[in-house]
Amino acid sequence: MRVLILGGTTQASQLAHKLGMEKGYDIIFSLAGVTKNPVLPNVSARIGGYGGVGGLQNFLRDQNVSAVVDATHPFAAQMSRHAAMACAIGDVPLLRIDRPSWTETAGDQWTRVSSIEAAASALGNASQTVFLTTGRKDLGPFQHASQHHYVLRSIDAPEPSSLPQNVTLLLARPPFTVASEMALMKNHAIEVLVTKNAGSEATSAKLAAARNLGLPVIMIDRPILPLAETASTVDEALLWLQKHRHAGTDRDV
Repeated sequence: MRVLILGGTTQASQLAHKLGMEKGYDIIFSLAGVTKNPVLPNVSARIGGYGGVGGLQNFLRDQNVSAVVDATHPFAAQMSRHAAMACAIGDVPLLRIDRPSWTETAGDQWTRVSSIEAAASALGNASQTVFLTTGRKDLGPFQHASQHHYVLRSIDAPEPSSLPQNVTLLLARPPFTVASEMALMKNHAIEVLVTKNAGSEATSAKLAAARNLGLPVIMIDRPILPLAETASTVDEALLWLQKHRHAGTDRDV
């Protein structure tokens, strides 16, 4: 059974690793190529885009893909939409790993917003020191809110022209610990955290750190994705793939 895993998350790598140890699967691990020098599982990998819905549809047909697992980042909305459309057209089973969102707990001070633009506006007019963990893309709205000082953390360095005027750039790869996040926030005199609701355990320590320090958080809600069959864990995704592989074997017999 040939499986295309659309990667970009820890769950994608975990699924590829587990499938790689089982018989009966031929895995293609796909990344968009946004992150330089990504950590790849020990399976066949493909890096780069597909050229839209039509390109992905052709790839699924030409490579005889039996099932697709969308394990992209929750904010990679365009890829998820393209996958849903291409799989529907080609009648290819699709599963999306939809990891649970972060939720507020006692002591949190969240302001929930719907977009990057709304997050920049929510910072207000008074100058603040902002811990910005939204990634290296879509920084334009913060360029326009130039009264703030931004401490921007990213895996790879953004294009210099995309950076806000007053910025400190930190290059780091998760996971992070609560202790290290608290130390970072104290050292840079952070006053507010801006982040996307990625729901990832590897990057959740910053929320606990902000809670412990009594700092407000501007939380960007996830985009609305097309309807699809979903799993919340890698183990659920494995069961789904096993079901479809056995169904395919029964049809062949």
